[in-house]
Amino acid sequence: MLLAIDVGNTQTVVGLYATNEDGTTRAELVDHWRIATNAERTSDEHALVVQEFLAFHGFSFSEQVDGLAVSSVVPRVTAAIRDMSLRYFGFLPLIVEPGVRTGMPILYDNPKEVGADRIANAVGAYDLYGGPTIIVDFGTATTLDAVSAKGEYLGGAILPGIEISLDALFERAAALRRVELAEPRNVIGRSTVESLQSGAVYGFTSQVDGMCERFREELGEVTVVGTGGLAAFIAPLSKSIEHHEPWLTLHGLRLIYERNRAKPG
Repeated sequence: MLLAIDVGNTQTVVGLYATNEDGTTRAELVDHWRIATNAERTSDEHALVVQEFLAFHGFSFSEQVDGLAVSSVVPRVTAAIRDMSLRYFGFLPLIVEPGVRTGMPILYDNPKEVGADRIANAVGAYDLYGGPTIIVDFGTATTLDAVSAKGEYLGGAILPGIEISLDALFERAAALRRVELAEPRNVIGRSTVESLQSGAVYGFTSQVDGMCERFREELGEVTVVGTGGLAAFIAPLSKSIEHHEPWLTLHGLRLIYERNRAKPG
């Protein structure tokens, strides 16, 4: 079985894929889990967490996992997972980094600067919807990435994420208190709580729609895909996002794993 792990700054998503007799992975997730990213967690602690997840399905930690694919933006966690894989699984994980075959040309001025999760998202979205495509990932940062009709990663935009933007607002404005991130009754809020919710929900949705429109001016007609922790909340309110793919990064990781497994070198 293949474990796909996407390590973000705030949360880590783990997905489990079954494998066929020939070693290829199946496209459907067997299960998935979301945990808080903790840079202090050791390789042994990571192993314990993975073992407990696998036990939910009665899978053997040491006997049934034969592949591990990782995208990570937290170097300390990357190192811990690499150590975990070697010690407990007996093999090196596939880590999306320079030199790994993705099947997608990276047209960034410096390809090494592109986050591994953004590359995995682009690979997954192009596989599902072709191009040109815009991927909107609602994570610690909100990222928009563009893929050409030829399947090239073109670049994108990075915006402050919804939650960290609200954290900054509450920290700097003494009279404002934290509120639940929920859709208010009206766009024009009739209380401080509703006004904050309106700004957060409709303000960030409009920000994404506005950015997608600017991307369209350069790309032409595109498919827009939403992913990330808050995508399920924002996507239904957006005029631009056409598809919600909550496990897009994991799907891209699985594809990259297959491309490197089939052509070792």
